[in-house]
Amino acid sequence: MTQELALDAVIRHRIRGLRLARGWSLDALAARCYLSPSTLSRIETGHRRIALDQLVPIAKALDTTLDQLVESGEEEDVVIRPEPDHMRGMTTWLLSSERTLHGVTVAKMRITAERPTGADQMGVHPGREWFTVLSGTARLQLGERTILVEAGHAAEFSTMVPHSIGAHDGTVEILTIFDRDGERAHLHAGEERS
Repeated sequence: MTQELALDAVIRHRIRGLRLARGWSLDALAARCYLSPSTLSRIETGHRRIALDQLVPIAKALDTTLDQLVESGEEEDVVIRPEPDHMRGMTTWLLSSERTLHGVTVAKMRITAERPTGADQMGVHPGREWFTVLSGTARLQLGERTILVEAGHAAEFSTMVPHSIGAHDGTVEILTIFDRDGERAHLHAGEERS
């Protein structure tokens, strides 16, 4: 019973938090989920029992899923312990879990001069890629252009343009975000070439 009450409080807090994050009043959310503002207020404050037939339209109005709204986060380990993955001239640490929303992968990469470069190393895949340089200078080969990206700067580009990232004058460390296509192309490319 105590666990149910704790989860009930978490659900109420999530509803209120998501509503406030969107800048919506009780009236605004109530109109979107076809409940009265007083009913929604009593749900948020714990003065009304939450019913499944109320949660479904609330979740939809808040642009989330019922599963996300009611999931228990108590047992989840929130610490990610990245293991280095070594390929020639590049070490990668995955900084996101497998359950990340929308299939986005965050990774830290250390790239050295030993990483193969050249036109045959450039990849093309659907989507966009983003990275920021933590230290050193990255050499972004984007089609025919070579762009140097220094520490503290970031780059974002269409991955439909042939591209590769290398180190310029020493080791570079970057933080990068990939969608599913980018993860397959960059993090598993060595597996496919083997």
